[in-house]
Amino acid sequence: MLKRILLLGVCVLALAVGLAACGDGEDTGAAPATETEAGEAATAAAGNIVEVAAETPDLSTLVEAVTAAELVETLEEPGPYTVFAPTNAAFEALGGTLETLLEPANQEELAAVLTYHVVPGELTAADLSDGETLETVQGDSLEVKVTDAGVTVDGAAVTATDVEASNGIVHVIDEVLIPPEE
Repeated sequence: MLKRILLLGVCVLALAVGLAACGDGEDTGAAPATETEAGEAATAAAGNIVEVAAETPDLSTLVEAVTAAELVETLEEPGPYTVFAPTNAAFEALGGTLETLLEPANQEELAAVLTYHVVPGELTAADLSDGETLETVQGDSLEVKVTDAGVTVDGAAVTATDVEASNGIVHVIDEVLIPPEE
């Protein structure tokens, strides 16, 4: 079950990044998408979270992580899920930590990180409110902040919102969220 949840998280993250690239008409502070990026994201949006992420070049690291964590099946389930999807650049910022997490011996830890990006249900940007706490599939909570500067989730800026998939919605973020240590 945990593996499925993590996989779903990764897929949703990938979808969010793809949708962020195409934009939704809102000014999120992110650079405008090219026609190619918009077309790729629109094509990806027709499938489930994993399919959308796989069709989005800027979510390829997320797809790799979801696969390594064996969460693909989970993210293909009906859901619905809300995924806060980190971009490839967000994963690159982890440096050597990403390579360590992708090792087979660390599959459980990777799954925990990925499922920390997934919330049960379908939450659009309009559904998010300042100070709101969201329970993740992983079990810990994310804190939402809404200001004039934009929306953040646990400090990560939401750069693209409301990327639709057949089994949920993706919001692209600029950082990989790390669950609190217990």
